[in-house]
Amino acid sequence: MASVREVLHILLNFIQTVSIWDILDILIVAYLIYRIITVVRKTSSASVIKGIILLLAVMWLSSLLNLNVINYLLGQTMKLGVLVLIVLFQPELRRFLEQMGSSNFRMVFARKVKIGYMEACISNTVAACMEMSRKRMGALIVFEREIALVDHIKTGTKLDAILTAELLKSIFFPKAPLHDGAVIVRDGRISAAACMLPMSSNINISRDLGMRHRSGIGMSEVSDAVVVIVSEETGSISVAIDGMLKRHLAHETFEKLLRNELLAEESRPDTRTKLRNRFKVKK
Repeated sequence: MASVREVLHILLNFIQTVSIWDILDILIVAYLIYRIITVVRKTSSASVIKGIILLLAVMWLSSLLNLNVINYLLGQTMKLGVLVLIVLFQPELRRFLEQMGSSNFRMVFARKVKIGYMEACISNTVAACMEMSRKRMGALIVFEREIALVDHIKTGTKLDAILTAELLKSIFFPKAPLHDGAVIVRDGRISAAACMLPMSSNINISRDLGMRHRSGIGMSEVSDAVVVIVSEETGSISVAIDGMLKRHLAHETFEKLLRNELLAEESRPDTRTKLRNRFKVKK
């Protein structure tokens, strides 16, 4: 009992010395570590992290066993570790900083898109993609969300046009001048066409996927955009989100996925409201 009381006394004294700023400091560091782990897990860089951990373990063992030469060489190597990590994780760091910087400002200053307008945009996109799927017309459509895609819009031809099914089919018609590249949609409007997208660096992507799918996945890896891909070879419809590709989508699944991802969260009724409306008794 005495030892338990002593431990409790030590813990109480420690808690009394902790200030609100210490808690805030710990929470910020924990959040940053969580974000870094989340970004790394979704890429092929996880193996690099394992290699670094193994290197640190070998360095600790060499120090413990007095292996001076190995310890010296590893110590000299680790001095350049920060620069090496910046080079290795450049895509992940860029994505992390874009998410930290762009999204907050977009949330504060971006105008709200009317729900009905966005629903019409989704309906037109689904109709156009289903028609292009039947005719085996390739398409690549990027829906911008919180992270701005200004640099990618500059690579294409600016349109700033209302998104309609006819316009999408005209853009991706095989003999049309703008059919190569991607269409970028911002706030429910076609911002630009024939845009260049970054290729995915993921080595685990299936070899069955062509350049259009790899570009769509790459765009979703470096941003929070929703990317729609229509295969020219098979006519299948796929959607890339956060580096993950959902393939061979049926009409209902495709439309439901776009609505879940693109419609504003606050516009959707919560579960309680849905149940109340469903079981509402008519007077």
